Amino acid sequence: MHSQQFAAGGTTAFNSRTLIPRARVTAPKSRQTTTRVQAATMEHTTAPKSQIGLCGLAVMGQNLALNVAEKGFNISVYNRSYEKTEAAVTRAQKEGLGERLSGYKEVQDFLASLERPRRVIILVKAGAPVDATIKQLMEFMEPGDIIIDGGNEWYENTEKRKAMVAQKGLQYLGMGVSGGEEGARRGPSMMPGGSPEAYAPIKDIMEKVAAQVDDGPCVMYIGDGGSGNYVKMVHNGIEYGDMQLISEAYDILKTVGGLTNEELAAVFDKWNKGKDLASFLIEITSLIMAKKDPEGEGFLVDKILDQTGSKGTGKWAVQQAAELSTATPTITAALDGRYMSAIKPERVEAAKLYSSLNLNAPTAVPGVNKGQLIEDVAAALYSSKICSYAQGMNLIKAKSEEQNWNINLGNLARIWKGGCIIRAVFLEEIHDAYKRNPQLPNLLMDPEFAKKIAERHTGWRRVVSTAINAGVPVPGLSASLSYFDTYRRDRLPANLVQAQRDFFGSHTYQRIDKGDAWFHTVWDETFGSADSITTSSY
Repeated sequence: MHSQQFAAGGTTAFNSRTLIPRARVTAPKSRQTTTRVQAATMEHTTAPKSQIGLCGLAVMGQNLALNVAEKGFNISVYNRSYEKTEAAVTRAQKEGLGERLSGYKEVQDFLASLERPRRVIILVKAGAPVDATIKQLMEFMEPGDIIIDGGNEWYENTEKRKAMVAQKGLQYLGMGVSGGEEGARRGPSMMPGGSPEAYAPIKDIMEKVAAQVDDGPCVMYIGDGGSGNYVKMVHNGIEYGDMQLISEAYDILKTVGGLTNEELAAVFDKWNKGKDLASFLIEITSLIMAKKDPEGEGFLVDKILDQTGSKGTGKWAVQQAAELSTATPTITAALDGRYMSAIKPERVEAAKLYSSLNLNAPTAVPGVNKGQLIEDVAAALYSSKICSYAQGMNLIKAKSEEQNWNINLGNLARIWKGGCIIRAVFLEEIHDAYKRNPQLPNLLMDPEFAKKIAERHTGWRRVVSTAINAGVPVPGLSASLSYFDTYRRDRLPANLVQAQRDFFGSHTYQRIDKGDAWFHTVWDETFGSADSITTSSY
């Protein structure tokens, strides 16, 4: 029998066979509960203390707490709504983890059950609920204790909270957690950011709780400040793009190719077993396509209203792209696609209007070669994914340079290989690309990716052209293709745009034959173009 040492003061993690039975709060009856909470508090002097605590026991919190317990760590849990604490304790007992997980009704007792430095993960709704939870914890926490926010939070809020709790000597991490319910329970991808001193005491725990892939756990220290939240935000933006591209592939195959749901399920299943498109999202798409409606005839996917929700991280990513002057057309198209889906009543009326003008809804193309269409859609989907990930990585790189976070993009791709929603075989190729060239300016400049796109671009173009001619919208696939074609052009029509800016606003321009000098031209005296320069450069 052995003990395991942690970075924070050599704290011992006890094997379950040596544990003293742990105090667990059960019934919510007021008098009975008070007695048991008091008993739990008294027993803290003899019972092994928890190595980590967790506040917020909704779906993600409860599953992450059980994951921590299953990996052999003692964990204390607390929720503002006591019923959720009870539910977590009950589930832990059912899953044989009762000796590892303890629930508390009062936050003071919850914190008293933790080893020093106290390490507390909070998984509550972003914004005001996080602030309220921090305020509650700070009443009883002491210098050196650590708060880890595992929610989807705006990165600047994390930085403000980090500075605020530091006034009391507390440390703060913003940790992106991806993987949904299954990932939280079995092993998520985690992106902690903040001071390295705050990460060291939780490193061993996080590395065991995270998803495990062939080259290690899917967690790493991202960087200082709000970098962890920022990376998770961009992860979600890439996720938006991925889902949009897959939905467009589905639409083309179903609408243009006339594939049945059974055929679609088979196509996505085959792709998931291949080397290019194998991923969590492709896998679940094959399962979704095959699911029969449990309440009637046909398939469930066909009964779902075509409106997509969103929680804000995709919008933040697009806003940040604009702030940093970084092009993310695929991610932007995906966000716009969600907004367009939300105006369902307008779309219904528009369909009626244009149908009356003989512009009917798109239908299957007669005589289409299904085999060729499937092959072309796969080529378009793969090539567009390269563009989408390139955009996301460039956004992270731009922010990392601005904030001096020094984020390792190759290792970021590695920790996304397991646990998270965008996990895919494809990420190994991205990891390899950054190993070949850590200073890679864009994934499109990696020789291996360049070769693969060159081999697939003809099918990509056929798919986009076919969809447009059939009236099937493909904003993600077409935006990705335009991004690729724009990036590989050594000369763009931007010269005309700059001439126009100089004409109406005297914004100046540079000449290709005059070095770095800036010029202004009076383009037409009769049109009002003045000989005045309003800006010294671009």
